[in-house]
Amino acid sequence: MRLQFLEPLYEQPGPVASVYLDTSRDIDEPDRAIEVRRRNLRYSLLAHDADLDTVLAVEAEAGTDREIAGPHGQAIFAAAGQVLLSECLPRPPAHDSARYGLIPDTAPLCLQHAPDIPYAAVATHRLHPSDHQDGGDEIEVDVSIGSWPMSRVAPPRQIHQQMRIDDWPEEAEVLVSELSDDMEAIVLSGDPWAANTITRLAPKRLQPRFTRRKNGAPHHPEPGRTVLEDDLADVFAGRLRDRDQQQLDAFQSQRARHPDESEGMAATVTALQRGQARAVVLTTPQPTGRHLWVGAEPTQLATSGHDLRSFGVDYFWEEQAEAALIRAAAATGSELIVTPQEQLPLKDGIGVLLRYTAR
Repeated sequence: MRLQFLEPLYEQPGPVASVYLDTSRDIDEPDRAIEVRRRNLRYSLLAHDADLDTVLAVEAEAGTDREIAGPHGQAIFAAAGQVLLSECLPRPPAHDSARYGLIPDTAPLCLQHAPDIPYAAVATHRLHPSDHQDGGDEIEVDVSIGSWPMSRVAPPRQIHQQMRIDDWPEEAEVLVSELSDDMEAIVLSGDPWAANTITRLAPKRLQPRFTRRKNGAPHHPEPGRTVLEDDLADVFAGRLRDRDQQQLDAFQSQRARHPDESEGMAATVTALQRGQARAVVLTTPQPTGRHLWVGAEPTQLATSGHDLRSFGVDYFWEEQAEAALIRAAAATGSELIVTPQEQLPLKDGIGVLLRYTAR
């Protein structure tokens, strides 16, 4: 997973407010519940010495995802009275949190971004004359194009069309032209003839990427949710993005040859210090309460303040380990791979794929 989406958070020095809150609306009196959460976050940020303008910016942004149905949350980052980044979360955070510190707390957001698989979902449904007033069969089509799982909420592209059945082959050709080589999965559900039209028109290179789901009732998504959300969850369960899987395979090969340089917190920190990390591997769940010592520059990180001082760094402080690691990875162009611990046990729950080895 590439980390460019975090760039707005590092374009200016901190401090930064990092807020995660549950903004689900599938409860009684959701507006009242969100207002209570907003007020609690305000108190927490002020207790951490956040400036009032930044607190007000966070408050104004919190709960603005009201058009999204079902359980979800928000991640909000703000500094100097401006929102730097705000994203909807496909899962509510386990608990609301608000930090104000020199490095943004990006780990919960990154873990929800993974595995970041680009896809298209297409649901088709045949409408018979009894279903509408115009006479003759029609085809109803819902399409979502995005990256899983973040596009479970507020997909980047949503298409809804309804047309005469005779017009479908031409419209399907337009839809196929929207399918790109970047899409690692194209999930189809609904009317068999309509789905077959799509696969028949698609270029040969895309054929292996099609997945057909069981036909059933119309798949109209809830407001703000992706088409075929449950089907996509099944298709992508336990799956990594193709690039991440290739890099994970390379990591395991590297670890077999150079275990001391590949696994554990010390090896990962050393690689990031040197700009040597091609990708950082995190397993979930991550251990909690870990810290690193960091300086003003992203590659100034170490497991102790003494180490930083020996590198000539005079000003440094303690930070959450994951926040420091992700900042260094983003700054050095490293990628992030997230995988369950039971699939890949790692020392300290962390490893690093190197751009090069010392020997």
